[in-house]
Amino acid sequence: MRLNRFLAAAGVGSRRHCDELIAAGRVTINGKVCTDFSSQPGPRDHVKIDAKLVHVAPPLTIMLHKPARFVSTRKDRHARDTVFDLLPQKFSKLFNVGRLDAQTEGLLLLTNDGELAQRLTHPRHEIDKEYEVTLDRPWDPALAPKLLHGIFLDGRRAKIVRLHSISPTRLHVVLRQGINRQIRRMFEAVGYRVKHLIRVRIGNLRLADLPRGHWRTLTKREIGSLHSRGSSDVVAAGADRGSRRSGHTSEGRGQRRRLQLI
Repeated sequence: MRLNRFLAAAGVGSRRHCDELIAAGRVTINGKVCTDFSSQPGPRDHVKIDAKLVHVAPPLTIMLHKPARFVSTRKDRHARDTVFDLLPQKFSKLFNVGRLDAQTEGLLLLTNDGELAQRLTHPRHEIDKEYEVTLDRPWDPALAPKLLHGIFLDGRRAKIVRLHSISPTRLHVVLRQGINRQIRRMFEAVGYRVKHLIRVRIGNLRLADLPRGHWRTLTKREIGSLHSRGSSDVVAAGADRGSRRSGHTSEGRGQRRRLQLI
């Protein structure tokens, strides 16, 4: 296993981030700085980042129904609540796969699997992210081509892949990009304000009936679906329900736990 994949498997971050650590000379193997991306540490090698030993932990991915007013980061300089405040301490070393802005709700994945994070976030993989959007007034379908063709944000063409109405003021929108506050800014550009925004799907994985503020582990089947290239067989998160009791799950099922929001 190449060094960047080893670090990603250890939950250090995406392979791109691991490459940056290697290039910066922050990684050592058996006490020697290693900047060789092709290095393949063995089971007896001691790999460290900034003098801290790196262990490859068993892969773990959880899904969280993020409520509004929680930021998608580990610590916040403004002392706002973070998604990690919703999770047990045992998940403190997980990292979130992409972000949702503070006011956006919905499906957020946290993992120690750098390869999975890379697959879900790198633009070349074109993974669908589906949102339910509530607008401040009825939607004018004549504006849809402008959003589908794209609007320039931060020097990039921001595009919506698919868009369809589910009521006069509510839409389902699919993105494959990760531009900051993309949906809110795109609708602002055509004269609308987004009143409520919730992410309901990533790739083949749906939020389904997971309640706000709850989390659960993903099943092997769900993780496999996220790694697959196809997106036709959408996994309903509510179909594999695990025990609400902490520490107890059934074979092949996810774990869900009730969390108190303060």
